[in-house]
Amino acid sequence: MKKIAVINDISGFGRCSLTAAIPVISALGVECCPLPTAVLSNQTGYKSYHCIDLTDELESYVDEWKKLGHKFDAILTGYIASAKQADLILKFIDDFKTENTKLIVDPVMADDGKIYGTYSKELCKKVVEISRKANIITPNITELCILTGTNYETIISKKDESLYLNYVADIAKVLLSDNLRSIIVTGVVTSGSICNILVEKDGISVARSEIFGGSYSGTGDLFASVISAEVAKGTSLVYAIELATKFLEKSIKSSFREGTDRNDGVNFEKCLEMLTNE
Repeated sequence: MKKIAVINDISGFGRCSLTAAIPVISALGVECCPLPTAVLSNQTGYKSYHCIDLTDELESYVDEWKKLGHKFDAILTGYIASAKQADLILKFIDDFKTENTKLIVDPVMADDGKIYGTYSKELCKKVVEISRKANIITPNITELCILTGTNYETIISKKDESLYLNYVADIAKVLLSDNLRSIIVTGVVTSGSICNILVEKDGISVARSEIFGGSYSGTGDLFASVISAEVAKGTSLVYAIELATKFLEKSIKSSFREGTDRNDGVNFEKCLEMLTNE
């Protein structure tokens, strides 16, 4: 069975991070090996939360994996709590990534033109450094701006233009390198639909879905989890993105109809059958 090391926090409520990744990756027939960076009572979008930072435990945790000689078909990184944690993740990548290991980085830093309050400039620089080591990254528009040094307002001002998706893709292309061969720009809103754009050297591919309500907690984690599992299995990225997009569309539609609070995340549990039968 293929294995993925997933580096992220775990929240009791909010259906995000490892709480989202473990069931999704498992449903796709891949072993999810969690490396928890923190334990939260609930995700940080709620009015209050309690967080147990595991940064000081990570080195000992990983040392045990080294003793056991574990290897991974893919590594997925998500939310990072501190620059120190980022340095430990960089070391983990150096220790465990081989030429046969795919590194997928969700460069969690910002959204809607704003950097998250818990992210310092130093931490953002670390996320950029980790992203450069990746084979695949899944930034939203705001994170793409940080990665490329592009002005957010300049991009958004063009969202109603007919060639907007190509414009976004051209910005993403500057990040491509010998190892970073695929960029998936997520949640791009245009012409009444929400799009995920795959940008590679040979061209672009777009997966579209309907828009239902506003944003929900954890959708980026769910998306990256589907991508990582399919990549670990050797599936084409075009197929993986289509599957992830359809899975999220169905999950969000269900949540919207039930009036689920955005902080509670989406009702993806009802849609896991899509993944187990794919």
